[in-house]
Amino acid sequence: MATPKPETLAAFEAAKGFMPVREGLALYEAAAAAGALGLPLLEVGTYCGRSTILLADAAREAGVAAITVDHHRGSEEQQPGWEYHDPTVVDPEVGLMDTLPTFRRTLHKAGLEEHVIAIVGRSPQVAAAWGGKLGFVFIDGGHTDEHASGDYEGWAPHVAEGGTLVIHDVFPDPADGGQAPYRIYLRALASGAFEEISVTDSLRVLRRTGAGI
Repeated sequence: MATPKPETLAAFEAAKGFMPVREGLALYEAAAAAGALGLPLLEVGTYCGRSTILLADAAREAGVAAITVDHHRGSEEQQPGWEYHDPTVVDPEVGLMDTLPTFRRTLHKAGLEEHVIAIVGRSPQVAAAWGGKLGFVFIDGGHTDEHASGDYEGWAPHVAEGGTLVIHDVFPDPADGGQAPYRIYLRALASGAFEEISVTDSLRVLRRTGAGI
C-alpha cells in the first residue's frame, strides 16, 4: 500500500479543508497506483488544496503532473449563510469567495508548487477544451445534480483505459449527505465502463474497464 511521506501527511492535516485522513490515505493510494500509467492526475474541486497535497506528492513520485480545476468561488454549501462557509476566504474587495490565494499558500508551505498545474475556471468549460487522456480523475466539486453530472460527463470520457475515477462524498443514505455524488457513482457502475476497486467511507475508487460513461 502506497503511503504519503510523513511531511506530506502533516501538510495535508494542517491544510484548510474537509477530507478526513482515512479518505486521504485511500485517495493517495489510488493516485499512486494510477501514476503508473504515466498520464496526468486531475482533480475537480480544489478549494484550499488539502487533497491537492496528496495528489501532488503522488504525481511527483510518478513523474507526472497533478492538475486541479476550480473556479475558486466556492461551491453551494460554502456560500454565506450555509454550513461550510468560511469568511476568512472571502475577498473583501469584491465580496465573493476566493480560495485561490489560500490554495497557493497551501502548496507553497508543502513545497509542492512546481508539481501542480492549477486551472482556474468552471469544470464543464475546462473539460470541453481538454484534449488528452488522464490516468486519474477525482471528482469533488459541486454537490448539486447539475454540477456533479457536469463534472462526470465532462471528465469521465477523458479517463484512459485502465485509468482511475474517484468520487468523493458518496452517501447511499440521504440522512448522511447529498445524493448527487451517489447518483453519478451509480451511473458509472451502470455504464459497464467502470468497476469498483475500493470503498473508504464516502470515497469510491473505480477503474475504467471499457468504453463509455
